[in-house]
Amino acid sequence: MNMPTCHIPVAEYKTIYSVADVERAMEESCAKHNEMLQAFYESMRKSGGVRFIVKPSSTNGLDGLYESSPNFSEVIDDLKKYMALAIDGNEPMQFTPMLLLGEPGLGKTHFAKQMARILGTAFEFLSMSSLTAGWILSGASSQWSNAKPGKVANSLITGDFANPLIALDELDKAGGDSRYDPMGSLYALLEHDTAVHFKDEFVDVNIDASNILWVATANDESSIPDPILNRMNVYVIERPDHDGSVKIALSIYRDILEQHKWVFDAEPANDVLDCLAEEAPRDMRKVLVNAFGNAKLDKRDHLLPKDLNSRKISAGKKAKIGF
Repeated sequence: MNMPTCHIPVAEYKTIYSVADVERAMEESCAKHNEMLQAFYESMRKSGGVRFIVKPSSTNGLDGLYESSPNFSEVIDDLKKYMALAIDGNEPMQFTPMLLLGEPGLGKTHFAKQMARILGTAFEFLSMSSLTAGWILSGASSQWSNAKPGKVANSLITGDFANPLIALDELDKAGGDSRYDPMGSLYALLEHDTAVHFKDEFVDVNIDASNILWVATANDESSIPDPILNRMNVYVIERPDHDGSVKIALSIYRDILEQHKWVFDAEPANDVLDCLAEEAPRDMRKVLVNAFGNAKLDKRDHLLPKDLNSRKISAGKKAKIGF
């Protein structure tokens, strides 16, 4: 009898910063006069510089993504190659930073979150549209008032993993003052050789950020600087066809029921799936949760197309109020 191959990630340890470097930094005059910086250094010293780093044990974990995200098959194919290399070398998963390019609502961020779950590492979400300066990613100098570490250092230092997956959402919408380019730190962070010695402006201690798994999303690549694009593999994600949308809808339906104790049929009827397939992947979860509520109000343990339709009507144009 053939037993299924286990794909539970394997955790080892990696040092991402030197405690001796932290202690030396604590003795510098500028640090002694900054209570917040001293407190952060003390936290770094207590937690130590060692973090978990996870390695894959099988490519099987990716197989389910073909069903739940059929329009990402090209990305999954490449991930399998990277994972096979990691397994062969008994190494942590590494891949070229990726940009998932496509219209809103295709499930790009959800896909990145599923990747982190399968790889067994932490997931960090950064909305690039809300970033107005590079210090939000790479920290601000401790000489500034209210300075603090950036998102990258904070994730590595306060988190458990040396190789979290960081999703840069809407990379094409990063804005702000050109003097404080919010993408500035990415030029070094997306390159393995320079990320090994990443230095947050606030922390001012070398941190190994080379194992971070980077996944960016965007609707339009024209506003993304070429040096950033050149550091990434760009994947154009298309809207799934009807069959693909049905698979996504079924996956989301099952996922919702796994998260709750609601009593419903294990799978919805075909006519319900056909109606769901008309929705964008981003909206399917909202539509389904509303439909489950409609069914329970009607004292049913199965969905009908009308449960979805009421949501679609309410989600449409607001009725005009007037005389």
